[in-house]
Amino acid sequence: MRGAKSDKKLDGQAATIRVVKKYPNRRLYDTETSTYITLADVRQLVMDGAQFVVRDAKTNEDLTRSILLQIILEEEAGGAPMFTEAVLGNIIRFYGNAMQGFMGAYLEKNLQAFMDLQVKMAEQSKGMSPEMWAQFMNAKSPMMQGMMGNYVEQSKDVFTQLQAQMQLQSEQMLAALGLKR
Repeated sequence: MRGAKSDKKLDGQAATIRVVKKYPNRRLYDTETSTYITLADVRQLVMDGAQFVVRDAKTNEDLTRSILLQIILEEEAGGAPMFTEAVLGNIIRFYGNAMQGFMGAYLEKNLQAFMDLQVKMAEQSKGMSPEMWAQFMNAKSPMMQGMMGNYVEQSKDVFTQLQAQMQLQSEQMLAALGLKR
């Protein structure tokens, strides 16, 4: 790390990662703009797709995950939650479970597939009137069924890949212990 910025290679190009420092008084300091920012500003960095890291000003510990979780908590408490109690309960049940590591990868790949679907839908809906948009969003429309079918297929493929990866790791672990199936 040089100064307040970190260089990381992305697609063969050097990309600068924005550094936000968190001080003991809980204030966040954006080293790129040399200003104090709020959690709402960090949320906007996420929405803008900015590459950033949040570091403890004293220890340099990476606090990015805890800040992102704090933003999610505020969003969930803010009116229209995304996660039901059942979903949150199921996520909690995966902690400490043998599937914990796989669940994170599964969710990440599934969310990316869903975001890709969202981009495709936005591209195909440009210039549509509200009536056409309502018809397009109708779950029975052939276009929507095709896109959702692709998403479900991608989700199934991700799950199948994770299942194969788990089986391979289980076989390797059993072989290492001298127990073959």
